[in-house]
Amino acid sequence: MATFPLPLTELLGHWGSYVVYLLVGIAFGYVLEIAGFGNSKKLAAQFYFKEMTVLKVMFSAIVVAMVLIFLASAVGLLDYNLVYVNPTYLWPGILGGLIMGVGFIIGGFCPGTSLVAAATLKLDGIFFVLGVFFGIFLFGETVGGFDMFWNSSYMGRYTLMDWLGLPTGTVVLLVVLMALFMFWGAEKLEQYFGGKDAADEPKWRVGAGGTLAMAAVVLIIIGQPTTLDRWNRIAEEKTVALDERAVQVHPAEMLEHIHDPKLKVIMLDVRSEADYNQFHILDAQHMPLEDIPSIIPALHLEPANTVFFVMSNDETAATAAWKTLQAESVPNVYILEGGINNWLALFGNDEFLAANPPVSHEDDQLAYAFPVALGARQFPAEPDPHQYEFVYTPKVVLELKRAPTSGGCG
Repeated sequence: MATFPLPLTELLGHWGSYVVYLLVGIAFGYVLEIAGFGNSKKLAAQFYFKEMTVLKVMFSAIVVAMVLIFLASAVGLLDYNLVYVNPTYLWPGILGGLIMGVGFIIGGFCPGTSLVAAATLKLDGIFFVLGVFFGIFLFGETVGGFDMFWNSSYMGRYTLMDWLGLPTGTVVLLVVLMALFMFWGAEKLEQYFGGKDAADEPKWRVGAGGTLAMAAVVLIIIGQPTTLDRWNRIAEEKTVALDERAVQVHPAEMLEHIHDPKLKVIMLDVRSEADYNQFHILDAQHMPLEDIPSIIPALHLEPANTVFFVMSNDETAATAAWKTLQAESVPNVYILEGGINNWLALFGNDEFLAANPPVSHEDDQLAYAFPVALGARQFPAEPDPHQYEFVYTPKVVLELKRAPTSGGCG
């Protein structure tokens, strides 16, 4: 089953995808304008509790999108791993939010609505946009003076589910209930401070709120797909790649990519800590198989030119790690062919073999006896690619990164 988000660049080409982005932007701006969000008086009135339309509309959009995203993920239509979530920098985010809030109160716009106002030639919107550009310039010129704070308290892709430790459906229901309470409170504030008549409120809003709450309950019942569920959806296609040896990369090819300045290579060694300490390839990260799921969000934030290699003593544990990474939509993942044992067989010289002789072993166990645990200080940990000539079939092909790489405020 195909999943969203759609890879527009693959489907429509570079310029075709830009046309879609333009149309979406025009539609979004049009909706904001007809909703009155290009009017600074209407926007600023929410801070005086007289006109809460902004809160109700924007928060409604957020809650509806949240429910639909996780419902689509639950039934396999959407791959949530490919939905961009802004990385959390806690204290810079809090301070930035306060600064933006003050600017919103003073200027009457947020960045998105100021562009809508400017597009309709409202002078206050134009001046606000000019102020935004000046602020961007000023920030760019001064960020070097506080870059430590700017990059502090990094928490990665940190969601409410991570913070609360609750299932997705439960968190969605709690957010929906919180939103409904806020909408009720906003109406009461409008009536008290703005003199609005409760009878003028649309009657369908009660049914809409109830529908959102019921959808959240359905989410609790269905749950989100597990890694095994995700793998089962792609198993037929990916098993063919395994069987045809299309993802098992020759050690010499991996060595070539390690020294390729155009690529970022991340090597994940999924063996036991004892085996890793006895020998590992230079710069390989020790990542036990059971810990692989915990690093998935961080792997999705790596740049598009990143290639991942997973390795174990032979290939068994590495193949299991590869399946997990494939199920979680991590791109450009390959298996070290033959594992560490094959690497040592190819790059170990006579001196190394004399000090660490081959031993009989079972599947996915070290094939060499290491009297001393030297890790990456063993000779074959950093072979010189210019000293070897191997004939192999190149298999690494950079896959287009489907996940978006940035986000912003509307």
